[in-house]
Amino acid sequence: MSEKVSRNTVTERAQGFVESSGFQRFILVVIFLNAAVLGLETSPAIMETYGSLLIALDKAALAIFVTEIVIKLFAYRHRYFLDPWNVFDFVIVSIALLPTGEGMAVLRALRILRAFRLISSVPKMRVVVQAFLKAIPGMGSIMLLMILVFYVFGVMATNFFGREFPDWFGDVGDSLYSLFQIMTLESWSMGIVRPVMETFPFAWAFFIPFILVTTFAVLNLFIAVVVNSMQEVHEAEEHGHEERVEILAEIKALREEVTALRKERDG
Repeated sequence: MSEKVSRNTVTERAQGFVESSGFQRFILVVIFLNAAVLGLETSPAIMETYGSLLIALDKAALAIFVTEIVIKLFAYRHRYFLDPWNVFDFVIVSIALLPTGEGMAVLRALRILRAFRLISSVPKMRVVVQAFLKAIPGMGSIMLLMILVFYVFGVMATNFFGREFPDWFGDVGDSLYSLFQIMTLESWSMGIVRPVMETFPFAWAFFIPFILVTTFAVLNLFIAVVVNSMQEVHEAEEHGHEERVEILAEIKALREEVTALRKERDG
């Protein structure tokens, strides 16, 4: 019995340690420094002078991340994997533990994924990601609308301009890529539309409605869905906070009642 109590005490201390604000701030600092080190490692000049130090710092940061996960696994047991953010951290750190010898340049490059641990460590960033994931189902219908608009305009552009401008509108694939460039407003006027208008003076009547529909209308629908999801997540967090406050208040009231009953009994 005493051994079980002792084990529970150690587990509770481990939980308190990893959940403490000081430890979480320490992990944040390590993530920032590790991201900076990985960035410096891309410079041949810096690596030539400080390569051994940077590699040692990278290994030290990885050791800290592994130690953090081990402590959490000890503290939470199987409950560790019930939290999606813990699973995210576990996968990110596990990727860094894969062998990075000859021919494994891709895995070496993936080490920078550890910087994404900032998302799980900063509550505000977690809210943004949760809102984005919550918005994905709503964005599905908007994406289908975007695909339909692109396809219709792509076929029309191929028929209208494909013969004279085969590089941009020679087939539907080329047209879709050119229209995507136009939607992003990257060199759309001087790079594509104006040269087309030299042959087809009224081509603006085709491209301007396309820009209005895709860039200013459909993309704003994406923004509206994401903003709405962020508001819902924020309201859910506030509601959860209020519930926690109410539960704590009820617990406090129960403690006061128990204390009063004990006093009456002792009196």
